[in-house]
Amino acid sequence: MTTELGSNGSANLQSGLSIVLTKQRNRTLSSRAGTSYCVIALMMVVFVCMFIIINVVSGGYSVLSVDFLLKPPNASAMSAEAGGIITPLFGTVALTGIGILIAFPFSLATAIFLCFYTRKNWFTSAIRYSIDILSGVPTIVIGLFSLSVFTNPKLVFLSTPVENMEGVVTKAFGRSFLVAGIAMAVMVLPFVIKSMEEALRSVPGLYIEGSYALGATKWRTINKVAIKTAIPGLVTGVVLGMGRIVGDTAIVWLALGGSVRMPGPRPWYWPPNWLATLKNSGATLTSYIYYTSPAGEGNNFNVAFGASLVLLALIIVLNAVTALIGYLAGRRMGEVE
Repeated sequence: MTTELGSNGSANLQSGLSIVLTKQRNRTLSSRAGTSYCVIALMMVVFVCMFIIINVVSGGYSVLSVDFLLKPPNASAMSAEAGGIITPLFGTVALTGIGILIAFPFSLATAIFLCFYTRKNWFTSAIRYSIDILSGVPTIVIGLFSLSVFTNPKLVFLSTPVENMEGVVTKAFGRSFLVAGIAMAVMVLPFVIKSMEEALRSVPGLYIEGSYALGATKWRTINKVAIKTAIPGLVTGVVLGMGRIVGDTAIVWLALGGSVRMPGPRPWYWPPNWLATLKNSGATLTSYIYYTSPAGEGNNFNVAFGASLVLLALIIVLNAVTALIGYLAGRRMGEVE
């Protein structure tokens, strides 16, 4: 009987060890498969990114020059000599600046409200739900919305008037840097709000409690402690919003128009003409790339690739600034040695 029990115990032990070894082997295989999949996915992403960059550089480096950056484009993108990109480059910078200047105060105010003045209830849920919906609205819809709203004659001060045969203003043109800037601000609002809210929530609670303990009011605590501590994260949100504006085309197409040259008073870069220039239509690098490519009006591959290379450089700089700000923020919060 004892021999029988010993035999059964040994068999059970061997069976248990076999099961454990099988499970361990399966976990090892699963771990290796997961690691291999991650490495392959990473290599594919890097390969695609490098392939795009190499193609853009190889196609556009030949046209890069001081004249290409400082000359205005020719009137027709179909001409053999397409000119330079100074006006689309200015349009990109101006539109990005207008959009982010409009979006910044609304984004910061909304983020502060959600962080410090609300509780979990139906009203807060409705606000967050609205922000999520806005982030999912296609940019072409925002462009159509701006076109329908800003052609109202009462908003003619944002663009230029459209007159009938009798000289009576019937509606506004509805396409200008100011109009497109407002549309861009609407587009980036949800993304900047979420980034700023996350930055404010990352402020250590001890800082807030210490400020209250010293007798500071709620608003003074927010202004002097929370915002100042979260500045790197807030700047990161702004830079990310700028990156989205730089790369958008649909809103540019509908809300800014298709003038590769500045149709306002000349010279457009003269300070007294700045406001009139912003109230007129224009172009950005994204729309200029379309015009000069075979998909648009032109057939200048090299010029399109050259403008693409400049646009890619702007996006890389913005991402580098974001990474630098994140690193500095991490050091400040003691996350990076």
